[in-house]
Amino acid sequence: MLPILSVSEFIEQVNGIIAGEFIVEGEVSQYKISQGKWIFFDLKDDKAVVNCFATVFNLTQPLEDGMKIRIVGYPKIHDKSGRFSVTVQKVELVGEGSLKKAYLLLKKKLEEEGLFNIERKRLLPELPAKIGVIASRDSAAFGDFIKILNNRWSGVEINLYNVAVQGEQAVSEITEAFNYFNSHDIECEVLVLMRGGGSLEDLAAFNNELVVRAVYGSKIPVVCGVGHERDESLADFAADRRASTPSNAAEIVVPNKEDFISELDFSLEHIFGSIQNKMLWWRRMVEQNLYTMSSALEVPLQKCKNLIANFDRVPQILQMVLNQRQAFVLSAQMLFKNIDPKMVLKRGYSLVRDKNGVLVKLASQLDIGSEFVVELGQGSILGEVLDPANKNKKQGKLL
Repeated sequence: MLPILSVSEFIEQVNGIIAGEFIVEGEVSQYKISQGKWIFFDLKDDKAVVNCFATVFNLTQPLEDGMKIRIVGYPKIHDKSGRFSVTVQKVELVGEGSLKKAYLLLKKKLEEEGLFNIERKRLLPELPAKIGVIASRDSAAFGDFIKILNNRWSGVEINLYNVAVQGEQAVSEITEAFNYFNSHDIECEVLVLMRGGGSLEDLAAFNNELVVRAVYGSKIPVVCGVGHERDESLADFAADRRASTPSNAAEIVVPNKEDFISELDFSLEHIFGSIQNKMLWWRRMVEQNLYTMSSALEVPLQKCKNLIANFDRVPQILQMVLNQRQAFVLSAQMLFKNIDPKMVLKRGYSLVRDKNGVLVKLASQLDIGSEFVVELGQGSILGEVLDPANKNKKQGKLL
């Protein structure tokens, strides 16, 4: 007799029976996102439908109705609702059509975020000494890159980070490579991400959102050379420079030595010509300024010449002035000599002064008994007034 189970016991036993990981392939329908983090959709084929649940963190590819996918997940009957669904852990796109739709959806999303803006793209170093390469070591793409690089400019240090370029490990290994170059002190001046051509499915890793964001977030400028010329991966749009092929990537990161030398010669010749023309221009400007200055200074210079010429006459003029001054001095000496009172006294004249030295001009200046001094040409006489009217005899003595 079968055991009688409660509903919860029944669901628990069924979940135990169906427990495990399954891979299911089908077409997406009723796709929707709730609260920005929960994803619900149906996976169907011509005969059946199964509900699927996932989180935005587990899905790196945008989905929409009609896309064919392959999921890895765990089936479960939910206790409260009794609803059967598959909890999705991983999604893989199936078919060219689904890949193309996912490509366009992700391109639109990242474009709106600004990951492909031309304004943010950086210039590449003209002559890099160290190049970081993210590629498969054994791929023809890497071999072609090295060959072209050495033919164009030898001596560049290559730091290769070997990765899988397709398959399950490709995305994680490529993103790890970008983390390595950006977090280690390797001092690479440019990074090159490359692989050969292939189908849209082969290039899926380079259209993965994680890889595109790793290219966009690199501190080191990135050149992306994925596939052939007609192939356009989303990593190409996020890179600072897109190369049509891995060989073209080598042509982009280093110049051709012969072309570089030719351009250098041309540049030096151009610089020399520019300097020569500049020197001629400055010479003309100097000559013009000198002519302008000479014209402006012509009159002052002539005055200076006349002044210099007059300097020759200065000694004669000074001598003439000196002679005039000497004659004037001699005349003054003779005049002073002639009017000198002492000279007059020598001729027999005398001067009378009172006891205070005041010159006596009138007799009335002296009273009877006043002393006076008579100054002669030689010597003096001290006298005393006896009669101011000079009627009586005067008494005096020789000093």
